[in-house]
Amino acid sequence: MVLHRETEEEIVGEFADLTAGSTRSEAFDSLVELNGQCLELLADQAYAQPTPGSLLLRQVGDIWRTLDAAARRRAASCPYLLVDAGFSDPSRWQWLQAQHVQEPAPAPYASFFTVPRASAVARQVFMYAWHLAQSKNTAAQLLLGMPLYCTNLISSCTLPQIHTLAERHPEWLRPRWPSKVKVWRELLLAAASGEVVALENARMHGLQLLAAEFRAASLRVP
Repeated sequence: MVLHRETEEEIVGEFADLTAGSTRSEAFDSLVELNGQCLELLADQAYAQPTPGSLLLRQVGDIWRTLDAAARRRAASCPYLLVDAGFSDPSRWQWLQAQHVQEPAPAPYASFFTVPRASAVARQVFMYAWHLAQSKNTAAQLLLGMPLYCTNLISSCTLPQIHTLAERHPEWLRPRWPSKVKVWRELLLAAASGEVVALENARMHGLQLLAAEFRAASLRVP
């Protein structure tokens, strides 16, 4: 199944419908676990970041340390991955298919994460994306905001290629929407309160942002 792309509202509806069906799936359980590790990574980076640092990191770090285990689980239970690794950028993944024609490797990006945990989390994110693209391409579109063209590129990679790419480019990993501090604060405060409506609103806000990015990326690629 391929997500339709006519309007962002339709995409949000499809994302929400698919999410409702995925909340008991193995892919979603793995997503929640991975999101928890990503939030821990953000908190680690917040503690390591020199003042004044990033406003997003300060907000996440300040709120995260106040959350108990149940609230952290609620924060991690978003219907999308809370970090990105260029999943809507085909140029990063095309290189793997073009090495035989001596294409230059993707240029390095500035690292957002510099703490020791970052490399291990990056490897897990790359592997999770590859597994979804290989076995559940609709879930890859839904949970990662990955256009079908990028899904096909990643799914055609071999396991050693993905391992190599993760080792060489952990700097691709960064939080979703790093400039939208309000979105992150809304999510974490709703998770802290445990208020169902507030939490659903926060998750829906994220879905709307992801749907807009998904549609824009789908229009850019072949």
